[in-house]
Amino acid sequence: MNAFRSVANNVATNWQKSRLQLSRVWALSLPYFKSEEKWRARLLLAACVGLNLGMVYMMVLLNDWNRVFYDALQNRNAEVFWKQLGVFAMLATCFIIVAVYRFYLTQLLEMRWRAWMTRDYLQRWLKGHVFYQLELQSKNGTDNPDQRIQEDVQQFTADTVGLSLGLLDATVTLLSFVGILWGLSGGFSFEVRGETYNLPGFMVWMALAYALAGSLIGHWIGRSMASLNFAQQRLEADFRHHLMRVREYSEAIALDRGGRVERLSLQERFAQVLDNFMRLLRVQKRYTWFNSGYGQAAVVFPMLVASPRYFSGAIQLGELMQISSAFGQVQESLSWFISNYSRLASWQATTLRLTSFQDQMLAIQVDEVAEPEAAPLSFTGATAVTHTGINALHTTPLTISLPNGDVLLADTSLNAAAGDTVLIRGPSGCGKSTLLRVLAGIWPYVSSPTHDRHGEPITYGPVVLPQGSVFMPQRPYFPEGTLRQALAYPDIAEHYTDEALKNALYDALLPHLADELDVAGHWTQQLSGGEQQRLALARVLLKRPRWVFADEATSALDEAGEKMLYEKLLTMVREEGGGLVSIAHRPSVATYHDTVWQFVPAPEGSTAKFVLATP
Repeated sequence: MNAFRSVANNVATNWQKSRLQLSRVWALSLPYFKSEEKWRARLLLAACVGLNLGMVYMMVLLNDWNRVFYDALQNRNAEVFWKQLGVFAMLATCFIIVAVYRFYLTQLLEMRWRAWMTRDYLQRWLKGHVFYQLELQSKNGTDNPDQRIQEDVQQFTADTVGLSLGLLDATVTLLSFVGILWGLSGGFSFEVRGETYNLPGFMVWMALAYALAGSLIGHWIGRSMASLNFAQQRLEADFRHHLMRVREYSEAIALDRGGRVERLSLQERFAQVLDNFMRLLRVQKRYTWFNSGYGQAAVVFPMLVASPRYFSGAIQLGELMQISSAFGQVQESLSWFISNYSRLASWQATTLRLTSFQDQMLAIQVDEVAEPEAAPLSFTGATAVTHTGINALHTTPLTISLPNGDVLLADTSLNAAAGDTVLIRGPSGCGKSTLLRVLAGIWPYVSSPTHDRHGEPITYGPVVLPQGSVFMPQRPYFPEGTLRQALAYPDIAEHYTDEALKNALYDALLPHLADELDVAGHWTQQLSGGEQQRLALARVLLKRPRWVFADEATSALDEAGEKMLYEKLLTMVREEGGGLVSIAHRPSVATYHDTVWQFVPAPEGSTAKFVLATP
């Protein structure tokens, strides 16, 4: 009884897992077939289904041809023999045509589906700074989104199309050949306690028993493949990610003489890859032992079962070969689960990775677009920034926290008018850069009231910025490509004339780069820290925004260069009628600002760590 309950529980658990897996696949698949490409997608899918049905029909015709051809051999009937060779030539030609176009259209469907899913995931990942917020949640969030978009999407579309059409093919083949096998196999008589029983369609029951036994044994052997495949994909992506980091920070690692440490770290991560792979390989080896034996036994099994009828003269050689062919088709269809077990395990792991990635992106977007009515007391999530024609910076009272929940600033309002130049100062780690992230609207751990002190709803975002404000991070980013693309980023380089680009480089003290606008390179690697900061400043001088928010924008420059560039920035914002907000540690930078916002420790008993002292 206990053994029966254990089996029943396993069956119920596996059924629940299968239902969950199918619901995930449905959730990932349906959007494409309801998208703007739905008619093309549906027609391609219909064509693939039709060609798969055509392939099954061709196999039915070939099965019938087997009977006639081998009977002609047994009867030494040369006329029928040569005629059937001609029939085979026609059938083979049709088979080849159907096979080629089935392959081509299936690959086309996979490619177009992958292209659509990739565009959709890229749009979700890059919209609303989701990619940045996922990194903030990296401890319990999504690992390696690059792998999920590039590799997992490709594998999911290929496996979903391949497995779905394969299952359809197996089902139609089973329905087509089970009747043929039933009619050919005859009955099986046996006695029990003097009573004679006849079992019709004996070969069908034998195929069913053979496939069922094989499926149960195969599942028992390979049941751990899904979890091992999931872990293997994660470990491979993690190893590749750290290889990319070594390339990205190659100069810093070389200067720190960190090659040995990085080698040991990468070897340790690769050891984890190999360890998991060896465990997966051992499971696959056991499964291959079974699957190979199962497949080889299936070749002779129908002959063995049907041979008594052949040797008794009940059937001819042609019927024996037709029975063998039909049995093979029925058995192969019933054994679809065994034949695709490894691929199903990999597909399950890929589907889980994509659905978890999608769920976390959707969760971030829901927080980002939350309406005040949905949270009457406070707004949480990424800071809502309103860009207006008002030439001033204004915020409602903000409470800014760290990812671990610690409060940096509580109920802090900020205001700056046109013409103001503000310096943000404070000890390292107090949250100066985080404050700029809040103003930029990318920091998610912020709350603010949705109603003013009089109970009236606040109709604008927690942060109000002038239109066209520009933020300069501590580490500027430059895309790989030509210098003009790096200088114009994120705008299109063609929007600016060569003269404007060169003038920006001269103003930023980079005259030696003025003749290299069309030179392609990895500028983060090729330029020194000071040159990178000057190129970032050239980008600002090129676009001439009214308001500039700079985070340690000149920390790598000498004081003479810093003085010249800050003077150019001040001249620009004054000409544009805007303002400047800077973060800096050097005392010399204070001379270019008329206002200081100082981070000071909060009074004892306060829930916040700091108070922002403003004039």
